[in-house]
Amino acid sequence: MVESLQHLINGFGIAGTVQNLFYCLLGTIVGTIIGVLPGIGPIAGIALLIPATFGLNATSAIIMLAGIYYGAMYGGSTTSILLNVPGETASVITCIDGYQMAQKGRAGPALAICAIGSFIAGTIGIFGLVFLAPPLAEAALAFGPPEYFSLMVFGFIVLSNVTGKSLLKSLMMAIVGLIIGTIGLDPVTGDARFTFGSVPLLSGIEFVAVAIGLFGIGEVLVNVNQPSEMLDQKVLMPRLRELYPSLQDLKKSIGAILRGAVCGFGIGLVPGPAPVIATYASYMIERKVSKHPEEFGKGAIEGVAGPESANNSACQAAFIPLFVLGIPFAPPTAILLGALLIHGVSPGPLMISQHAGLFWGVIASMYIGNFMLLILNLPFVPLFANILRIPKRILLPLVILFCITGMYTVNNSVFDIWMMLLFGGLGFLMRKWAYEGAPLLLALVLGPKLEVAFRQSLMISHGDFEVFINRPVSMVFLLATIIFLLLPIFRIFFKKSKKGGDSIVKS
Repeated sequence: MVESLQHLINGFGIAGTVQNLFYCLLGTIVGTIIGVLPGIGPIAGIALLIPATFGLNATSAIIMLAGIYYGAMYGGSTTSILLNVPGETASVITCIDGYQMAQKGRAGPALAICAIGSFIAGTIGIFGLVFLAPPLAEAALAFGPPEYFSLMVFGFIVLSNVTGKSLLKSLMMAIVGLIIGTIGLDPVTGDARFTFGSVPLLSGIEFVAVAIGLFGIGEVLVNVNQPSEMLDQKVLMPRLRELYPSLQDLKKSIGAILRGAVCGFGIGLVPGPAPVIATYASYMIERKVSKHPEEFGKGAIEGVAGPESANNSACQAAFIPLFVLGIPFAPPTAILLGALLIHGVSPGPLMISQHAGLFWGVIASMYIGNFMLLILNLPFVPLFANILRIPKRILLPLVILFCITGMYTVNNSVFDIWMMLLFGGLGFLMRKWAYEGAPLLLALVLGPKLEVAFRQSLMISHGDFEVFINRPVSMVFLLATIIFLLLPIFRIFFKKSKKGGDSIVKS
């Protein structure tokens, strides 16, 4: 531990040079802008800017690209809170309570808590990266296809309790997401599935089109469907001192921030879209531990603090398998792996010894970058919050333009825009009939990975389904899934028994 601290101090010396500080600042600013713009996301942002690093040394280049990654994780929360449009996929869950807070004139505290929570969680994630990288990386490597499949099944069942009051409706939306995820090329055989001869559908349904459609366009349609006098209403802006969290807000949020940080860090070590999974898991945890779970979905600040902290912490943890094992567990780190190789750095067990300056310099820069994000974004909270003062007659068309522009920049595809509009109409109908979009989105992200893990498991076992119960970790996840499914039944039975006992006592 003492040796790791010494290396970290040396890393701060490397990251603290004028050149590296400049590229760290540039990366965080660009990342925040990328996160705010719906449809671009950290993957496209990093990929587009790799050529700009060709003239830099490896350390400066990776510091800037890493800053884009975790900067985008924070920036995505801004439009989620203000406009109900997720800037990137991990910000979908922030829309639920963040937008409700904004509608109540509490956009400022929501935005500030995002910045504070991201900083605290990022700090915890960085220290976890320093001290726990080797053993945790080995644990993550022990996950094979059967364990990953069982974990995903457990996640699907758990997500049914994330949003909405109806377990059945949430599971139905998850199944719809799974079905949509099968559109495109078969991941094993390469055969076209459910494309109906359409060439654009060969690559599947673009997740960004679904996310922006359900939440962005759907929200616009819901607002347009309101009486005209509702569109003329102006949002009552709070006073300046109310634009930042109160002591009560901080008290409510600190536990959620710490739990989200730990949850996100652990999930960040598992293959897959860790920030997305971490935000859903954190939200579910906060609902379970809250004394007032009925407030969630109506503007609970814990529903913003926990997921945003988990988001940032998972982003930091994703660097462990990348640096220590040379294995990217998430798409953004896969792009970073390519950048490392371009600059002549081979990540893996020997990276710490062969490229110690880069390894510890990048880790130290993450702490500096998180501090920069906190300093940069807190003063802009009043500016961001004032966006809500724009009349809806002006704001709603701007949101549509914003969504169409962001969607087109993903693949330069008009087809994706039509898909976005289609899911926007679906999102409007879902809200009208009280169906939640969040389970559908998570199922769409994880469904293809679940299918691949399932088929890989059966290939390994030569078609023997016992592979899922013969491996201890996989069996534990499946047992947890069964228990979670049976809990609502036991809860109903317990309530009936309690009512029956009370009636007997009264008689």
